[in-house]
Amino acid sequence: MGELLNAEFFRLALVAALLVGLCAPAVGTFIVQRRLALLGDGIGHVALTGVALGFLTDTAPIITAVLVSVAGSVAIELVRARGRTSGDVALALMFYGGIAGGVMLMGIAPGGSSTKLNSFLFGAIASVTREDIWIIGGLAVAVVGVVTVFGRELFVLCQDEEMARASGLPVRFLSLLIAVTAALTVVIAMRVVGLLLVSALMVIPVATSQQITRGFRSTMALAMVLGVVAAVGGLLASSMSARVPPGAAIVLLALAGFVLALGVGRFVRRGRPQESTVSEHPNRVEEAA
Repeated sequence: MGELLNAEFFRLALVAALLVGLCAPAVGTFIVQRRLALLGDGIGHVALTGVALGFLTDTAPIITAVLVSVAGSVAIELVRARGRTSGDVALALMFYGGIAGGVMLMGIAPGGSSTKLNSFLFGAIASVTREDIWIIGGLAVAVVGVVTVFGRELFVLCQDEEMARASGLPVRFLSLLIAVTAALTVVIAMRVVGLLLVSALMVIPVATSQQITRGFRSTMALAMVLGVVAAVGGLLASSMSARVPPGAAIVLLALAGFVLALGVGRFVRRGRPQESTVSEHPNRVEEAA
């Protein structure tokens, strides 16, 4: 372990894993509460077009991925909010368009290759550079800042949009804020778990936490802890064997935690007959973050 910590690539990968483990479940808590668990997948597919655009224009792929994924997340929310197209159809359109656009642009980009594309699709945490860490760190600060400042308002919105509107909250702004924050989180996590698996780290720790906890804040806090454990544990597993992909190891470790929590949750609920998961408390505004 000491030799790994002395290696710069492992220290950078560890920092990236910690940032992703904290941010993804924090944003995922709001997404799960709003029943938009597949939002991360849709944005991840759109971000692929941004990555390919970076190679095409000889620009940092993370920067172009941020711009394109934010634009895509706003488009998803606007289409969903207008009601002419349901949320799942809007996400499906982004799925198809994002993948097709990414493959097309990567194919015509100078020096574009499937190997480069795969590093973003499935993650390549060992290749994270110092510049990547600075960008990921800045995005992580923005995500945590949004959750900290607007946490209570976002909680009310996710529980009951009509109640939020009746309370005078800016529903449209908050909805777009969730979408944009999710987009930033996807870009943060794409080098760690990959664009195809990023949604899993946003959803699984939250679903795991809901099996044990009863309040919104406790659900988010435990989900963030579980996210960090899964991210760091998956990184360590991949460092022990070159055949273990870090992104897949992180997601499988998170899934193992969910299976374990199913059993633990039964015992917890037996001791607390009045308890239910956070999604079953739509009126408990006082539990907001």
